[in-house]
Amino acid sequence: MLHGQVKLGFDGPFDLLTSIDATPSNSINVILRCNVTGNATLRILANYTLVVKHPTDIPKSDWVMQTQRVLVERKNENDLIMVDITTGMDEATALTLSYIELPPAVDYSVLIAAIILGFVYVLITFDLVHRTIAAIIGALAALAALAMLNERPSLDHIMEWIDFETLSLLFGMMILVAIFMETGFFDYVAIKCYKLSRGRVWVLIFILCLLAGVVSAFLDNVTTILLMVPVTIRLCEVMNLDPKYVLIAIVMFSNIGGTSTAVGDPPNVIIISNARFQAEGIDFATFTLHLFLGIIPVYIVGFILIRIMYMCKQLFNKEHPEIVELKHEIKIWRQTAQRVTPASREENTVKALLTQKVLTLENTLKKKLYNLNRQRPEDTNWQASLAELEGKYKIQDTWLLMKSGLVMMAVILLFFLHSFVPSLHLNLGWIAILGAIWLMVLADYKDLEMIMHRVEWSTLLFFAALFVLMEALHELGLLDWIGERTAELIQSVPEQNQLAVAIILILWVSAVASSFIDNIPFTTAMIPIIISLADDPNLNLPLRPLVWSLAFGACLGGNGTLIGASANVVCAGLAEQRGYGFSFVEFFKVGFPMMIVTTLVAMIYLLICHGVIGWDVPTNSTMPLFPSHSVL
Repeated sequence: MLHGQVKLGFDGPFDLLTSIDATPSNSINVILRCNVTGNATLRILANYTLVVKHPTDIPKSDWVMQTQRVLVERKNENDLIMVDITTGMDEATALTLSYIELPPAVDYSVLIAAIILGFVYVLITFDLVHRTIAAIIGALAALAALAMLNERPSLDHIMEWIDFETLSLLFGMMILVAIFMETGFFDYVAIKCYKLSRGRVWVLIFILCLLAGVVSAFLDNVTTILLMVPVTIRLCEVMNLDPKYVLIAIVMFSNIGGTSTAVGDPPNVIIISNARFQAEGIDFATFTLHLFLGIIPVYIVGFILIRIMYMCKQLFNKEHPEIVELKHEIKIWRQTAQRVTPASREENTVKALLTQKVLTLENTLKKKLYNLNRQRPEDTNWQASLAELEGKYKIQDTWLLMKSGLVMMAVILLFFLHSFVPSLHLNLGWIAILGAIWLMVLADYKDLEMIMHRVEWSTLLFFAALFVLMEALHELGLLDWIGERTAELIQSVPEQNQLAVAIILILWVSAVASSFIDNIPFTTAMIPIIISLADDPNLNLPLRPLVWSLAFGACLGGNGTLIGASANVVCAGLAEQRGYGFSFVEFFKVGFPMMIVTTLVAMIYLLICHGVIGWDVPTNSTMPLFPSHSVL
């Protein structure tokens, strides 16, 4: 090959840090040279550094593959390509070197990745297939594109792309919530919230949104949604509201609340865990202080916006509550009958009984409609409705409630300790799984299949496919291309405007990108870009404002679309399971304007803090944010 690209891979005990964190005693330097025939000059093609973990004798299963694409240009076939590896480490380190010759189509890999992502969004937006099927098709297409480019990941490598901690967290919490629902606790809480709001809809929505935001600041927002969706749906049924718009509001404010602390959203955890950021003094307290102050105006403006957007929405069901409840019950029984596969005589009998149940309920519905049409509408107040509801919905199993409450409090306590106690060697997934096992033992359930039917398997499969899709798009270079173009735009503007442009670009690129692609790999790809911008002597940009911009953008951007944040997908899956599903378009009509407005508020906050006040801008900086002759 005279001209083309080669992908070098180094597999070893490497750390996912940047060359900025490297020292001669903890790094390996790699130089790729071209020895031109008949010329003593060695032309350098690539030069980069690998940071080595200590101790180096870690299991090979924990090795990290570091890859880099290199453009190779040789004048003739006799030119030699050499790899020089040097280190200042005192101890021996094992590593594996591999290379892949990339075909000419690799120049269009970013375009291919964008086409695949757009195709997946078309499938989801127009409901051509279920979103889980769309994610699987997209993942397979992205893997096929990698194979076409001679980058065939092994099955083991693909499995490493799946975030099993997130899947374990979802699975464990789904089982915990399924058992908890058997106690009648969620019905009881719904009645208490109804009493607190005195039957006023917007007071109730505000309470739920505020609660979702506060809890998400300290718990993972996926866990918050898993706990709040059953209560919200029951409340809406009590008040004869359409649950889908209330659920959309709650999940958006859960994402907003999760932005306010270092442990509320996965991108924040990734940022706060970076060694370079920690060395710059970005710890839990500093991170939370900066973001919490910015989230307060975001929260206020967000609620005002949701109030305005919902003025034209039909929140109340037009029909009588009894009719709405009967129709919903018919829908659930019909779905249950459709899921039964008649593979045996017993299953045929069950399907026939379920179908008969649907027909009986439909006849009851006709009679109810006839009787209600003949009756005069009664003028009932909220106190009368409350008295009726309190008599109808009570705690069903006090002993099971005590067991479930004990386990749930232990799990939530361990979630808190996981964030603040590094010596607790249990991740969130393990905590949820152990809690689920513990509760199943205490509850002494004989019919395990009933609990497993409550698990949203389609949601778990969707996340697995989405993880593979996003990592494959990352391998195709889409995320790196977005980060590099952002850095080029910042470097192209005049020096006196670079900080303002950097804040605005990083914030908005992160917000828009996180609306359409998973914010976890995007945040991981953007961190090296931000560090390189801050370390560029020609730019003289302070690091902290760039970090806050990335955090705000990556977290608030999750409200843009249904698959922009994990909590959105979980909420949609749980709502669909209970017969109140909402589509991609329905979420987009509310979520995207919310993302635009809240990101705008965050931008104003960042520009005021780092432009007018000069917070986190070094005193020796020669670049003001708003010079007198700046158009900004």
